[in-house]
Amino acid sequence: MTEDPTTEELRIDQLQREKTERERAERAAEADDTDQHEARAAKAGYLREKLEERAEAERRAAADDTPD
Repeated sequence: MTEDPTTEELRIDQLQREKTERERAERAAEADDTDQHEARAAKAGYLREKLEERAEAERRAAADDTPD
């Protein structure tokens, strides 16, 4: 059984996907292809932002759990 990826691993994956799709959009010959890649990049960017929010919430929760 494999371990679930960490929030940081997921965030890095989405960052790479966003970058790749933006590069593909720049190289696309047809407008439809460009639009498709830009939409994928936007989705990856949105997911990355949500993962960053999740990571921040996890950090806050860990800080709250530490004894003073």
